[in-house]
Amino acid sequence: MSSVESHFGDVANQGSYKAPPVMTLGETPGSPGKGDAAPQQSPSFGQVPFSPEHKSRKAPAYLTNRPPQKTEIEQALLEHGQDGFSLAELLKETPGLTYDDFLLLPGHIYFNPSDVSTSCRLTRNIRLKCPFVSSPMDTVSESSLAVAMALQGGIGILHYNCTIEEQVEMLRRVKRYKNGFITEPLTMGPDATVKDIRTVKATKGFSGIPITDTGKIGGKLLGLVCTRDFDFVGDDDLPVTDVMTRDIVVAKEGCTLTQANELMKSSKKGKLPIVNEKGQLVALISRTDLLKNRDYPNCSVDKTSKQLLCGASVGTRESDYKRVAALAAEHVDVIIIDSAQGDSTYQADMIRYIKSNFPLVDVIGGNVVTSLQAAHLIQAGCDGLRVGMGVGSICTTQEVMACGRPQAVSVYQVARFARRFDIPVMADGGIRSPGHLMKALSLGASCIMMGSMLAGTHEAPGEWFYQDGIRMKKYRGMGSKEAMEKGSSTRYLMNSKETIRVEQGVSGAVADKGSLHMFLPHLHQCIRQALQDIGIQSVSELHQGITDGIVKFEKRTPAAQAEGRVHTVQHVQSSGYGR
Repeated sequence: MSSVESHFGDVANQGSYKAPPVMTLGETPGSPGKGDAAPQQSPSFGQVPFSPEHKSRKAPAYLTNRPPQKTEIEQALLEHGQDGFSLAELLKETPGLTYDDFLLLPGHIYFNPSDVSTSCRLTRNIRLKCPFVSSPMDTVSESSLAVAMALQGGIGILHYNCTIEEQVEMLRRVKRYKNGFITEPLTMGPDATVKDIRTVKATKGFSGIPITDTGKIGGKLLGLVCTRDFDFVGDDDLPVTDVMTRDIVVAKEGCTLTQANELMKSSKKGKLPIVNEKGQLVALISRTDLLKNRDYPNCSVDKTSKQLLCGASVGTRESDYKRVAALAAEHVDVIIIDSAQGDSTYQADMIRYIKSNFPLVDVIGGNVVTSLQAAHLIQAGCDGLRVGMGVGSICTTQEVMACGRPQAVSVYQVARFARRFDIPVMADGGIRSPGHLMKALSLGASCIMMGSMLAGTHEAPGEWFYQDGIRMKKYRGMGSKEAMEKGSSTRYLMNSKETIRVEQGVSGAVADKGSLHMFLPHLHQCIRQALQDIGIQSVSELHQGITDGIVKFEKRTPAAQAEGRVHTVQHVQSSGYGR
């Protein structure tokens, strides 16, 4: 069993939690649908840790909140010398550094974990409340997981080991899950019947449907049909005009989303139509979106449309240019160019194409592990970098290709270089425990991409199966034989069926981790308490403290690593996310 599985264990049966409903293909864009129903909540919902935003300060809080010291104590500390190493010193002492090789030293605590901000930058232009990103793998990131990631403050990156149409449909599902103004709601005309409404409810899961004279958006609003209007109606052939509610509360076109939400709350209605001066329907607002704002305070949303943030991955083949255009048409927020070795002419050309044709879409380049690789992609115009090569739990690149770099030194070197150009860095791979998340941030990463950590959650794609009495899901590397046969070989610059495919990954399985809606808040709280332990109040202050040499590190020998794990006890019983 891996360290992740032993740490988090099987939480599927904890409490009374049930997985949120899965969205269906039949949902109409802009409509609530089955996937839009409020997820069934455990008692832990409502206790999701909120990440506050800290205003910029003239001096870092770790300097202004130092406890005063007597002169003799200060002098004694100077004579004693510093504890540990600065990050630069640690790298000189330990070449080939990886996450298990070091620890952070504790600092002075002057705040509560609830005061810690985990706000971070994904790209030049996109900020997240939580530094979590899902890996674009076909056993990790599809629409259900991307929705959960965004609701919890991170972002999901949809894989591209599928057709363009399938990936675009996944993006649509995420984008319509949470809306501000629903500009394309499902509408019906006066000739519709009760049977039509029942059919919509049975297939799409909702029934709050505006009725217009044309049956389309832009027609004059006649009424609204909800479940209570036809629940006890026995005649399915009755026209909707006989059962619909005509006396409805509406908002005028031009009102702000805040004003519309306040009107909906005061009127205690589930749907609020938006009409123009002529009484024509121009948009719709749903109460379910208000509930989502309440239940998910860290939710990652577009500031304008209020839709969930979502990213997608693409390759560098000719067909991927069409894929980019299709994704941009559906308002993808960020595109990750997915390549095991990102320093190529093909990727630079793709970055330039996206930035020149779709300037509102941010681009993350990678993967890279050296400053020279990063320089080439920064020069091409990328908005962020993805760091890591051959360090994932199912990746064999370093063994097969003898190419790559230990992850800790990779993150440090690339982040140090990219900082000069204000380019955020994402650490991708090598994460096996919550402590590794904190270490990645301490090395200069702005956010962390996870694959195996998220595989095995309820929202991850795949079917459950049992092995040795443990419920599991399949998890495979995109360089594995199975994934390559489905199409991921383009990630490794292979496109011909006649090409001898060299596998750079394996297939396996991971244990059930429960729902992402319980798993991510746990990881989030781990990071907040870790930042508290080192006396740092935010991710941005952490990076500043590293630059200033305030944050200190210590090397770990193999004996020290063993000492830091559970030892000398048997039949360990853990709480929370452990077995």
